[in-house]
Amino acid sequence: MAQRGRRVENQRKTELKKGCYDFSLLFLVLFLVCFGLVMIYSTSYYSATMHKHDSMYYMKRQGLLAGAGIVAMIVVSNADYRFLLKKIPKLNISWVFLGYLLAILLQVYVLVFGKAINGAKRWIGLGPLGTFQPSDFSKIMVILLIAYMVYKKPRGLDHVKGFMRIAIYVGILLVLIGIENMSTAIVIAIILFAMSVVASRKKFYFFVMGLLAAGGAALFIIFGEGFRLNRIQIWLNVENHEDGMQILQGLYAIASGGFFGKGLGQSMQKLGYVPEAQNDMIFSIICEELGIFGATCIIVTFMMVLWRIFQIAINSPDLFGGMICTGVMIHIASQVALNIAVVTNTIPSTGVALPFISYGGTSVAMMLIEIGLVLSVSKRIN
Repeated sequence: MAQRGRRVENQRKTELKKGCYDFSLLFLVLFLVCFGLVMIYSTSYYSATMHKHDSMYYMKRQGLLAGAGIVAMIVVSNADYRFLLKKIPKLNISWVFLGYLLAILLQVYVLVFGKAINGAKRWIGLGPLGTFQPSDFSKIMVILLIAYMVYKKPRGLDHVKGFMRIAIYVGILLVLIGIENMSTAIVIAIILFAMSVVASRKKFYFFVMGLLAAGGAALFIIFGEGFRLNRIQIWLNVENHEDGMQILQGLYAIASGGFFGKGLGQSMQKLGYVPEAQNDMIFSIICEELGIFGATCIIVTFMMVLWRIFQIAINSPDLFGGMICTGVMIHIASQVALNIAVVTNTIPSTGVALPFISYGGTSVAMMLIEIGLVLSVSKRIN
């Protein structure tokens, strides 16, 4: 009996050491990635055939980088996320700060030597391997940087001074990214603000700073480059504005789908009416082909993903892991909300991808690495 008791106790300890690897989160994310590949093929086969002479062109490229992202996610999930806190010998800085400096260098490089696509210089050309968008890597580093700084000074954000310290570091990346990619800068600003609110016991000064930031953003739009003000005019008068075609056709797609949709592959709006439908406007084609029912199922799936990340965050073994999960949760939630809001013309147009589903190899690969970090945290919950 004593031997059996010892075996049971040893087995229990072994199970505790294995942690609580969250397979439900893993399967939900893999489902979204696979669903995204199906929808990318369904949405893009017409334009891919017309312009690339290969109906599977976009799906194959997305599948290749999604596969690489899944491998990276598994590797990261099996590593101990806490090694990022360690200092690098001789350099005397943590791995987090090294990644942050690398993100700045990549953003400077893309501004000087970046590849311009559709008039925007946001990519680094990699020859036959395609392109790399550094701003997606910067999102990960912003999450890790804020989590690291909160971990080092848990009560620092209770005061404006502590928030300004973090805001200065993140602000450098915000400025570099915002020059060419305002939509990503908005997402990073949301991550900064929301993570800081979560980490602080005092919330009032965030309300004041939020009002100041909103006022500054309004002045930037009014007195900045004209195309941003033009987007607001499109939003207010999408039916009559000459540049409102993409949003208007997207609304037609949503309306024509009805409750159960026309059926997978049966969309009419993807046949050249909605430009680049496989990118930021893919949700409108989901609504047209799968209807409100299908779109609701996808939104519920995203909510389940966020719920699993939230559960990991509140059960995290340390503050650093909890803040990483919080940042990833805010990142996914903000992009889902912004993308759907743009497609339904709830807010002015801004180029934000639908996580795991929209076409964009760098985006899906970096998102999967973020999920790998969350799974790494879950694996260390006893």
